[in-house]
Amino acid sequence: MPLGTLDRTPPPFFRQGPSALTKLVFFSALALFLMVADRRLELTRPLRGAIATALHPVERSLLVPVDGWQFSSQYLRGLQSAIDGEAEARAQLARVAERASRADLLERENERLRGLLDLRARLSVRAQAAEVLYEASDPYSRKVIIDRGLRQGVVLGAPVINEAGVLGQVTRTYPLSSEVTLLTDKEAAIPLLNTRTQLRAVAHGLSAGAGMELRFLAHNADVQVGDLLHTSGVDAVYPPGLEVAKVASVERRAEGGFARVLLTPAAPPDGVRHVLVLEPIGSQLPERAVSAPAEPAAVRAVKRGAKK
Repeated sequence: MPLGTLDRTPPPFFRQGPSALTKLVFFSALALFLMVADRRLELTRPLRGAIATALHPVERSLLVPVDGWQFSSQYLRGLQSAIDGEAEARAQLARVAERASRADLLERENERLRGLLDLRARLSVRAQAAEVLYEASDPYSRKVIIDRGLRQGVVLGAPVINEAGVLGQVTRTYPLSSEVTLLTDKEAAIPLLNTRTQLRAVAHGLSAGAGMELRFLAHNADVQVGDLLHTSGVDAVYPPGLEVAKVASVERRAEGGFARVLLTPAAPPDGVRHVLVLEPIGSQLPERAVSAPAEPAAVRAVKRGAKK
């Protein structure tokens, strides 16, 4: 190739143009001009509106995952808050129910205690309050243990009552406790008086311990369902006038000669906690004066002869 045909111009990399400082000053001045012009003349406002309108669907589509995540987080937090609130409400409801139950029990216990105090004031015999500790372990008897014994002056045969009526009788005493046989026990017996007819009878506990009955009562005796039976006081143990039972059913047997009369105790023995232990009325009666034994007639004759 001839030397005259060669391109002797430098490559573009080495071409000299405006300096970097010149470019910086130019573009800075242009940016400042555009900002001032946009501020004063609002030249780019339509352009910004058009670009914002064109990019709005893109922005909304890009915000969908973010909104979904925030909604899911809020839903889960709300669900957990609702579960926690329900658990707290149930716990609070249980506490309120427990307090209401305790208040109801205390109210009923206070009513029973007030009834005992009022009954104690109306009784003419000495009485002391006692608490039922537990029921005897014998499954074939109806007996309970109270927290009063010999040291508190409890004696054998002492009647035990509550505000509803007679419960039973002390049949065994210990220094600090006593055993009470309930009227529904198969070995219990108590003399009664029918308040309607003044008929006297004796009630016995049933073998199953589920109630009481009047035994050896004539089939034509004047006894009706609903008659109230009180203590008669003739046994020198129970004070007269204490409510004992109510006639539940009458079955007359002409061929047997006796009527079967079932009773419902006035004081249900189950669930009793506070009772009154009475002193038997026989122990409060004055003792009979003991008279000297009569001397034989022969001895009296000898003494008269000696005097002469």
